[in-house]
Amino acid sequence: MKPLLITSGTVVSAAGSGLAETADALRARRSGLAPCDFAGIAVGFAGMVRGVQAHRIGGSDPRFDCRNNRLADMALTTDGFGEAVAQARAFYGPERIAVVLGTSTSGILSAEDAYARAEPATGALPPSFDQARTHDLFSLPRFVAARLALDGPLLSVSNACASSSRAFVDARHWLESGLCDAVVVGGADSLCRMTLRGFDSLGLVAPDRARPCDAGRRGISVGEGAGFMLLEREGARPGAPAMARWLGYGVSSDGYHMSTPDPEARGAIRAMLEALRHAGLAPSEIDYVNLHGTGTIANDAMEDRAVHAVFGDAVPCASTKGWTGHTLGASGIVEALFSVLMMRDGFLAGCLGVESVDPMFRSHVLTGNRAATPRAIMSNAFGFGGTNCSLVFGAA
Repeated sequence: MKPLLITSGTVVSAAGSGLAETADALRARRSGLAPCDFAGIAVGFAGMVRGVQAHRIGGSDPRFDCRNNRLADMALTTDGFGEAVAQARAFYGPERIAVVLGTSTSGILSAEDAYARAEPATGALPPSFDQARTHDLFSLPRFVAARLALDGPLLSVSNACASSSRAFVDARHWLESGLCDAVVVGGADSLCRMTLRGFDSLGLVAPDRARPCDAGRRGISVGEGAGFMLLEREGARPGAPAMARWLGYGVSSDGYHMSTPDPEARGAIRAMLEALRHAGLAPSEIDYVNLHGTGTIANDAMEDRAVHAVFGDAVPCASTKGWTGHTLGASGIVEALFSVLMMRDGFLAGCLGVESVDPMFRSHVLTGNRAATPRAIMSNAFGFGGTNCSLVFGAA
């Protein structure tokens, strides 16, 4: 496939607000995970973004105000992303820039708060609760389009933890079909009671910080985050900056189980091989694999099997969720931007908190940072229900 240009990007997570803070945290190996104390829930550690509660969205309908849209707004107003989109809007026109975003929880927290204030006698929700602009899965792209003054087509993708990775694929389809000339792609997912209690009820929340790939790993740390990239065709807009290039993708749906990954890793292997094929690269041309690496026993073992099947032990790999926690539907875009930062700044990030790599693993797991000049990085996202997506990014 023809590469697409990434002309701007921005990210907000527990690791930091903006590209500079995030890159500093990655290089310094500084985790953003802290003991969970959210909405009265104290289970394990969580990746909470600083300042979300106090942030106020601006420039659009205040009825969009919810934690998820606040996260998105924090990213939109960081790293000069809004200004970059404005320049593209002036060139293409607002109706020619699409918004394709992934989310799994959207504004569920707003609905949880509304139900807590429901009228006891009738069950009626408070009049102030605006379901369409907060809880609804389509709230996020509607808000982002309004905030950026864009009139192009909108799409919300909800494929569990692969949501904002899969958004890239739909964005490409729209560009190839001529439906638009540029796409704001990415996503946001925010902390809420449902995910914190839900993962805890499944026995998947670690009592300490998540330690993907560690022999003693005990589960995930739930996080939140938001990130966006501006995708354009190479050469379409004279003078457009080149942050990085998106080279290829692979998707599959193995449907093995609602929440347990296929232990044979067939879907994950298929997604990675397809991503290499689309990118026109051999496995040896990938310099690093950013693992989905949640920190659970089953997920990490499955992914190790998949990575070894495709790359052997020649290509270094690691999970970056030790910095952010599992940001669910936002993990694809957050970790895509981590990959871009590694290529930009010349290093590879190894897993945080690993005392000893699982002795059953056969892939080449990094446990410390390494200076490098990566030219191509694969970033994986595997979600509940067997939805798999692998993306390949190249240096500018």
